[in-house]
Amino acid sequence: MKQFDVAIVGGGIAGLVAAIDLAQAGKSVILFEKSSQLGGRAISVKKNGAIFDIGSHAIIKGGALHEIFQDFGIRMEGGSPGTNVSFLWDNKVTHMYNFLLSRKLSWSGKMQFMKFFKTLTKFDADSVPAISLRSYIEQEFSDPMTRHIIYAMLRTNSYAQAIDHQLAGPALRSIARTTKKNSIVYIQDGWQTLVDQLYEKAVRSGVSMITGKNVTAIEHDRAVRKIKFADGQEMDVTHVISAIPPAVTSRLLGDAGCKSVLRWKEQARVIEAASLTLSLKRLSAPDHFAVLGLDQPVYFINQSKFTRLSEDGTSVVNITKQNGTGGTDAKADERFLERTLDLIQPGWQKEVVARQYLPNIAVAYDFMNLGREDRFPGPAVPEIAGLYVAGEWATHGENLADAAAASGRRAARRVLKDMEAVRKSGRETIVV
Repeated sequence: MKQFDVAIVGGGIAGLVAAIDLAQAGKSVILFEKSSQLGGRAISVKKNGAIFDIGSHAIIKGGALHEIFQDFGIRMEGGSPGTNVSFLWDNKVTHMYNFLLSRKLSWSGKMQFMKFFKTLTKFDADSVPAISLRSYIEQEFSDPMTRHIIYAMLRTNSYAQAIDHQLAGPALRSIARTTKKNSIVYIQDGWQTLVDQLYEKAVRSGVSMITGKNVTAIEHDRAVRKIKFADGQEMDVTHVISAIPPAVTSRLLGDAGCKSVLRWKEQARVIEAASLTLSLKRLSAPDHFAVLGLDQPVYFINQSKFTRLSEDGTSVVNITKQNGTGGTDAKADERFLERTLDLIQPGWQKEVVARQYLPNIAVAYDFMNLGREDRFPGPAVPEIAGLYVAGEWATHGENLADAAAASGRRAARRVLKDMEAVRKSGRETIVV
């Protein structure tokens, strides 16, 4: 194989961002993706003229992904939802403003809800101690219904049903960005349009990309030496970015081969969700375009109300059950989502044009949780010179796709910094 400055394992958003940054800095880069296409969980598929993402995706203006994509010149065309979402409580759907004005929320609760939004407008995450989300919310807000609403908003923002494990500061900082007007963007024609643009950007920048190539080992002796593949090939390389889950990175190193990666793997809490996406000829309740479950961990969104997701004008909707960090019964989750959809869009079964059910999706392979010994994992792996990690799990406070993009850029910049240090020192490797 040709010699490259850097090899990247994993062709999702994190890997593509890192590859582009490095190539634009003049480095020779090769990226390997074991599946047949790039994009990871950002790919889209077409079914009967409808465009389905893997669940419900949105870009947050001002977030890391939005800023990095702007830097790359990536077009992010789409629409933003309004603020009059609905709440699902006790099997009834009510528009948010009607709910807040009703007797379901006490006068004290109304005041506390207003206090919550006022807090978000000037929120300083760094001032919040390292406590759980539950501890923070229950210290600040005593009204039970107000807590239900706040927890529902936080679940929808992170997909995590883990308020006893989430760090309060990063979780609240992330949701604060979504409260600004038109801060959320649903992408026209699906996220595949973004992946395609990243691919084109990588090609123009000089990145070599190989799909269907499965890396089976990263060989090292306190420094990266080579990577091995399932087809028996090997490649000598001194810098590798592993843009894949921590458990897979640990396996590539040999599970006992690196204490830091093994620790990141063992302390990770995977966020999972069950997702049902439908293309419907018509909606019986078009005003219910976004519904947050207050007493159930569920979120419904009609993204096609704000942007184009079908060739023939059908409505593309998604309903997701946030499953937290433990596996659940796929069939039971599917029945739950169908029953919940009966409440939100009665008669939907007669209108189905296309359907996609994805159980136990790994939304994120970790998040900012109290069990992390290392608050900010990566980008460099301390014990192995030339090895770096990226992916939404390697967050330094960002959320989901923002974390993926930010981690890819962090890894690329650390590689460049280390390479420059080697050049100045005249040595071949940096031994940590």
